[in-house]
Amino acid sequence: MKTKKLLPLSAVAFVASLALAGCSTGTPGSSGTSMPGMDHGNMGSSSAPAPSAPASAGDHNAADAMFAQAMIPHHAQAVEMSGMILAKQDIPAQVSALATRIKDAQGPEIETMTGWLKGWNESTMMPSGHSMDGMMSDDDMAKLDAAQGTEAAKLFLSQMIAHHRGAVAMAETETRDGKNTDAVKLAKEIITAQEAEIKEMEQLLAGL
Repeated sequence: MKTKKLLPLSAVAFVASLALAGCSTGTPGSSGTSMPGMDHGNMGSSSAPAPSAPASAGDHNAADAMFAQAMIPHHAQAVEMSGMILAKQDIPAQVSALATRIKDAQGPEIETMTGWLKGWNESTMMPSGHSMDGMMSDDDMAKLDAAQGTEAAKLFLSQMIAHHRGAVAMAETETRDGKNTDAVKLAKEIITAQEAEIKEMEQLLAGL
């Protein structure tokens, strides 16, 4: 049920704007989140890491770098999708609440992973030509943007289920192949949180 699609231009622009803006919104993990295990404390930021930052340049491998480089735009698209649904009228309250939780959790994680990559002296951009599980195409995003009401809620849930499954697959790869303890820890937290949300979204979708 997973699809591999290239990163849509909208998500590229989102990540590029984050990189240009830097970490002006605070430290990762400082905003509230109801997703399990998501208190990352001072694991990183999108500004240059302080000398005490745990992610040193040598404390990672290629799998860690790829995990962060791919998960940043993957998270960015989830935040964008959540923002779309939150801007609509007549969306069921449970769906809006879920979208808020996704946005509040994944935004700080983007900052954390950006900080890791800078601390590792790795590019914050995903390698050209790389594809990711669960990404929506530009057409998918346009359909979500145009949908309204219950139709939009159903489309958001079905798209986000596929999106989450892709994130889980990427995180599982990191838990097997990664070296950096913070990155592996985040990957495990993503698996736990997003598998729980997949079940929640399936139940919500069945009730609409």
